[in-house]
This record gives sequence, C-alpha cells and structure tokens, in this order.
Amino acid sequence: MRRTVHLVSAADCLALRSLHQPMLDGRMQAVLRRRLEGVDLLALAAAAWPLLHREPQRLPDVARAVGGRWPQAAVRDLADALGVLLPLVQTPPRGMWGHRSAPALNTTVEAWLGRPVDPEPADAGALVLRYLAAYGPATSADVRAWSGLTGPPAVLARLAPQLEVLRDEHGRRLLDVPGLPRPDPDTPAPVRFLPAFDNLVLGFQHRERVVDAGFRHLSVGGARFVLVDGRVAGTWSTGPATDGGVRVHVSPLRRLSAPETSEVATEGYRLASFLGDGAGGDVVVAAPGA
Repeated sequence: MRRTVHLVSAADCLALRSLHQPMLDGRMQAVLRRRLEGVDLLALAAAAWPLLHREPQRLPDVARAVGGRWPQAAVRDLADALGVLLPLVQTPPRGMWGHRSAPALNTTVEAWLGRPVDPEPADAGALVLRYLAAYGPATSADVRAWSGLTGPPAVLARLAPQLEVLRDEHGRRLLDVPGLPRPDPDTPAPVRFLPAFDNLVLGFQHRERVVDAGFRHLSVGGARFVLVDGRVAGTWSTGPATDGGVRVHVSPLRRLSAPETSEVATEGYRLASFLGDGAGGDVVVAAPGA
C-alpha cells in the first residue's frame, strides 16, 4: 500500500495487487505525468515485461534497455513507472542480516509465483477489517491513509453492522472490530524501539495519537522512533561500540525522567545485543536536542 515495499504472503500478493492498481496509477500520474510526457505507458510495460519475466533484473537496467523509444524521459522515471505498471516481486537476496543491502532485483509476479495476479480486485471490505483488527479503533481517514484506497467511506458504510463505533477525546468517530481486547487507558506501555517507516506511526491519518505534530515530519524522512509510554519520545541510530558490538544512540525529543531514561537504556541494551548477535554493545542517551 501507499507505493511502499511490503512483505506479504503469496496469496495476498495475488489477491490485493489489482485492488490497489488504480491508487498506484493515480500516484504515479501525480508525480511523473509531466516527466513522462510523450511516453506510451502501455508500450513501455509491454516492452519491459518479457525482460523482467525472464529473470530478476534492476529496474533502471530494464528501463535503459527499452527506453530508447523515449529519449526525452529519464531512466529513473521510466524505472519508477515500471514498478507501477507491472505486478512485480522484489526477489532475494536483499537486506540480508549483517550485510550491506544488495541492488533491488525485480521479476514478474507470474514468474515468481507461477500464476498472474487475480484480474478482479479483491473485496476491500476484507482488507479494511484486517486493518481495524490490527490498528483499530480508527477513523475512516486513517483507513484511507494506510491503504491509499479512495473508497473507505462506502466500504465502511457497508461494514457498519459488523463494526463497533466509539469516539476519541476530540469527538472523532472511531470504528473497530467488536470483541477485540482494548487495554485501559492507564495501562503502562513499555519502551519500544521502532524501525523506520513503521506502520504504527504511518498507519494513521491522525498520527498525533502516537507522535506530536511537531515531530510528524520525521517519519517521512525515515527516522527510527523510540516509544515511551506508547508515544514517540525520541529517535535512535546505531554505530560501532568500543567492545566491537553495536552502540545504540538515543536522541530524546523531550526531557526524559530518570525512570524513563533507565527504561530506555535497558531496552536499548537489549536492542544492541540483538543487532550485534549477542556481541555486547552499549547505549548512549543524549540530552534533548543534542
């Protein structure tokens, strides 16, 4: 969803790709329309498909191979368009643990899974229910922000008999799947270190439930957040430690109390040990703004 890379099951890939194709086309046009002026997108896709179907390749290499018909278009823009026009799978090995990231190689879904994507879009209602089961209670705008789909109000209206309606502190209408556990608001939330672009932050339109408005922009830049009592309270990065392990560096976005600092450091040591395969490591919690 949202034109980002997702790890999904084969069944979800086959079922959901067609559902999201209109959204993908719309976002591509919004970004690339002027840069791809004069490019026959259907011809571009047709020319690239056999190359990508034959073996995994870098999209820029494929764009360069077929882009001679459109010399006015940049290779990077043609490559970007191919990621929308064709149902593709990013193949392993990529992002291997402990290794620098290899170039992204893509092949067609049909070549990788042995069958093409389902031509008919999947039921958006089933996807919305899965979203609410994971991230509810949520507003209609939250559903749209997470999925990129344009029709959540109509889908939610159809699902209304199956949903529970609540209100947040601002009076916004929240929807949820009935019967799921909902902790008491005073339940303490342990410190957690999130990866970049985590859905816990990006999966809502109203992100102030997790991150203050003044720091919302950091998520777009790929910041990795530290949650304290369920809210973004800092960012984290890594580097080498003096003992050969991993150093976790925490940059608070607000002043942390002594107990909070201790909890952040404890969880940070666990993270350092995990990232270093148990090789030790250390944690530095900087002063706010440092």
